[in-house]
Amino acid sequence: MNPESFSPEHFSWHFADGVGTVTLNRPDRKNPLTFESYAELRDTFRALVYATDVKAIIVTGAGGNFSSGGDVHEIIGPLTKMAMPELLAFTRMTGDLVKAMRACPQPIIAAIDGICVGAGAIMAMASDLRLATPATKTAFLFTRVGLAGCDMGACAILPRIIGQGRASDLLYTGRMMSAEEGERWGFHNRLVAAEDLIGEATKLARSIAAGPTFAHGITKTQLGIEWAVSVETAIEMEAQAQAICMATNDFRRAFEAFADKRTPEFKGD
Repeated sequence: MNPESFSPEHFSWHFADGVGTVTLNRPDRKNPLTFESYAELRDTFRALVYATDVKAIIVTGAGGNFSSGGDVHEIIGPLTKMAMPELLAFTRMTGDLVKAMRACPQPIIAAIDGICVGAGAIMAMASDLRLATPATKTAFLFTRVGLAGCDMGACAILPRIIGQGRASDLLYTGRMMSAEEGERWGFHNRLVAAEDLIGEATKLARSIAAGPTFAHGITKTQLGIEWAVSVETAIEMEAQAQAICMATNDFRRAFEAFADKRTPEFKGD
């Protein structure tokens, strides 16, 4: 993947200063997802594993909304006519998008405004950090269309962010979570004015991109896997991970910069 020339078909892409921005870009429909956009997003996040020039990623939506989730006519309607093997192939594909987002080493910042529901809420959940506006409304709508709340990893990831009881509330009821509630519960890292959303997300992404990106990738990996191991195992895993980071040139450069009383320049090696 060449981030300079990458030109996706089903969403917009912008790359500058080490930051790649994915914009869901069907504002007339509140940026719904289709079979094709699911697959292209999945493939993009898989490719980002090897795009070392990309240091951080922003995911956002056009036209004052994040995403209305799976398109009713282009996804939900056709799903009602599919046999079980086809349905399973679809649900595995959508889950693969979350796996790809979690597996790419770059921290992902969701910049959320307006409607953020269904699979859109899942994409926000799968991101590492979430900035939202006061107008943001988030809902895991699956139960409202006769489905379980356990979609695309929601029952595993959402309780880690906001706790089991609060996740149960959202996943059983499918109700809207207000922006203030989302911030208070820890789903949103902070709320910003709508006009400042992309600027603040870009500022945060650039600050991450200016840091030790190899080490950021290690942090993301450990945050993802340490929930499934004992504390003792986690401490050993972190000892090994930190030793690997200590062998990088970024670690040496940071020490030299500190000794010289200057700002370190991280290069990701």
